[in-house]
Amino acid sequence: MIDPVSLGRHLHELRAARGLALSALAGQAGVSVSMLSAIERGEKTPTVVVLSRIADGLGLSLSRLLADLEPGRVIVRRAAEQDHIAEPGGWHRTVLTPVVPGVNFEWIRTTLPPGCDAGAFPAYAPGSHEFVAVESGELCLGVGDAEYLLAAGDSAYFPADVGHSYANRTGNPSVYHIAALIMRPRENRMTAPRRA
Repeated sequence: MIDPVSLGRHLHELRAARGLALSALAGQAGVSVSMLSAIERGEKTPTVVVLSRIADGLGLSLSRLLADLEPGRVIVRRAAEQDHIAEPGGWHRTVLTPVVPGVNFEWIRTTLPPGCDAGAFPAYAPGSHEFVAVESGELCLGVGDAEYLLAAGDSAYFPADVGHSYANRTGNPSVYHIAALIMRPRENRMTAPRRA
């Protein structure tokens, strides 16, 4: 298990060794200064995406960044540690998965209010995959030029190397889960991709 305090201390040491100010690394990694500061203080456990960006900002691979921490085989992420993100338009997502070194996998629970369109998401790198499962309500899943209407209990898979979208066109909330394996090029990213 990754200890947030040990991880934060390790990140601080790596940043200091490179002579980077907190704001400089935050800019290079494409994360906010407040987020990076909270991670370094051990107050927040970053998602795989955020940790990968910090590694990019430090010029390291994610596995190299975490090599000295020797995480255990079982990683538990308590409900209180999950990231809850309120997006513009009223939709909400919760990142359920713990950080696993070297694994670009995320499991996210999303709630779209009635009539909410989460927007279009760009194609990810080849080898990316998404699974979608609807918990309640209905979801309009767009994949490329096609649309699929999914009801409660329905699920779908698609290669995520194509543009895709999520929308709730009904009068009731839509709750669904995304399990995603996203391949990312090793480069600095200045803006965070949003998972719907």
